[in-house]
Amino acid sequence: MLATLTYLQAIVMGLLQGVTELFPVSSLGHSVLVPALLGWHNLVSSQSQTESFFLAFIVGLHVGTAIGLIVYYRTTWLTLFRGLGKQMRGVTANGTRSLWQLSNPSMDPNYRLLFILAIGTVPVGIAGVLLEHKLRTLFAKPLAAAIFLTINGVILLLGERLRRSRGRHVAKQGLETVSAKKALAIGSSQILALFAGISRSGAAMVAGLLGGLDHEEAANFSFLLATPVILLAGVYKLPDLMGTLGNGVRMQTVVGALFAMVAAYVAVRFLTKWFTTKTLIPFGVYSLVVGLLCVVRFA
Repeated sequence: MLATLTYLQAIVMGLLQGVTELFPVSSLGHSVLVPALLGWHNLVSSQSQTESFFLAFIVGLHVGTAIGLIVYYRTTWLTLFRGLGKQMRGVTANGTRSLWQLSNPSMDPNYRLLFILAIGTVPVGIAGVLLEHKLRTLFAKPLAAAIFLTINGVILLLGERLRRSRGRHVAKQGLETVSAKKALAIGSSQILALFAGISRSGAAMVAGLLGGLDHEEAANFSFLLATPVILLAGVYKLPDLMGTLGNGVRMQTVVGALFAMVAAYVAVRFLTKWFTTKTLIPFGVYSLVVGLLCVVRFA
């Protein structure tokens, strides 16, 4: 049967993906709940299937979102990769150990941050390959997504409370001094986002805050960390879109991806300013209230 996905649905889901992937309210959870609330039964029924045109469509939206992030952080990424080039040129003089020893005073700070980001992507990358498909087909249902969105609200609010109570005892640090251990902890927190309803950026920000970063730094680290994860997840699944699962939805996917790209750029621009002075609390309240209302609706 040929997949059915209207251009209106593609645009709405693209905008939704681009915004909620970065706002700490879970893009995966909203991609389950919003179609169910709008009565888009063709999308709802397809999400928990083992092979689905909707999952192929979501792949394209992820690529669009990642491109929006790359465009916003283009100067940062260029600087980080220049640091890689500078570090590689210094290998002859300092030996290959300079590539891996984070305490080496000769290590370029931009290369160090790039290396730390690479370390942080490892846990969620492995978990994604092994568990993403299984967890999506198991939990991509409205009631489960509503429950996990409620849990997401608890995580955000509890994270803010713990940050305040531990603030006097946790040494503040900047992105340039994040350790490999903390990068792994922040990166590992993103695994929670494999459950529809829990936010990737929210979990990573909470982990960053508890590790000593302020809100602005935690947000930037979360977004930089998410960029390769989202992009590689999309590229890894692109064969699904190019294969039979993509029949009838490829043009809609292109349109949706373009809207996701623009929405992601606008969202990250807004959030990087928001977190210079504000906290996760409004997003935690939103997740808790909307999650509980949807639990009642779909129970």
